[in-house]
Amino acid sequence: MFNLFKKSSSLEKTVHQPVPEHIAIIMDGNGRWAKQRKMPRVTGHYEGMQTVKRITRHASKIGVKYLTLYAFSTENWTRPEDEVNFLMKLPGDFLSSFLPELIEQNVKVESIGFIDQLPAHTKAALTEVKDKTKDNSGLKLIFAMNYGGRKEIVSAVQRIAEEYKDNNLKLSEIDEELFSSYLFTKHFPDPDLLIRTSGEERLSNFLIWQTSYSEFVFEDKFWPDFAEADFDHAITIYNNRQRRFGGL
Repeated sequence: MFNLFKKSSSLEKTVHQPVPEHIAIIMDGNGRWAKQRKMPRVTGHYEGMQTVKRITRHASKIGVKYLTLYAFSTENWTRPEDEVNFLMKLPGDFLSSFLPELIEQNVKVESIGFIDQLPAHTKAALTEVKDKTKDNSGLKLIFAMNYGGRKEIVSAVQRIAEEYKDNNLKLSEIDEELFSSYLFTKHFPDPDLLIRTSGEERLSNFLIWQTSYSEFVFEDKFWPDFAEADFDHAITIYNNRQRRFGGL
């Protein structure tokens, strides 16, 4: 059990509740946040990264073991070139400034997605921070970069088919557990809770295999405005749900 702080209209009080092992977040609304303020979209992405820092600190503090953040999808390449270039530069700036604190807080950085297809400088930034935090044993902070759920599944099917063709697999050996071992998330448990900000209520090709029994919480706030109290409130909602996994 951990101490969480949930804001009420008149006071802030301590709430004791269990914390989900794995929380995934679709960090949506950076561009709209900036547009409302008549700022460039990239300003929204910069502010969104400040929210990543706050939520990472908080998740680590309250005992979340895995935090997966949808940072860049395989579909995001269709955005304007200057925005994509900024997003590809952002991980290097963010991770270099945040690295000392990640090390101090015992946070281990991981990534999922088609990382080899990222620009060299983006890939290098991820590789460096992963290497420098590899021995940390606290929160696993997982960035989904150049990630798409359908593409991930197709890639897994292709590799399984190759194994079968080469007589390294029998048809009878192919089950859900084996299939999961071919996904980017093979070393992580499935998310217990998925949060999406900005009022949108869809997965947008994020962890579509892994979230089959996750609880979803949709938050109207844009990601730059998402606060620790909102994170805790989502956990409270999660804890008030009955998870039956298809049973009674």
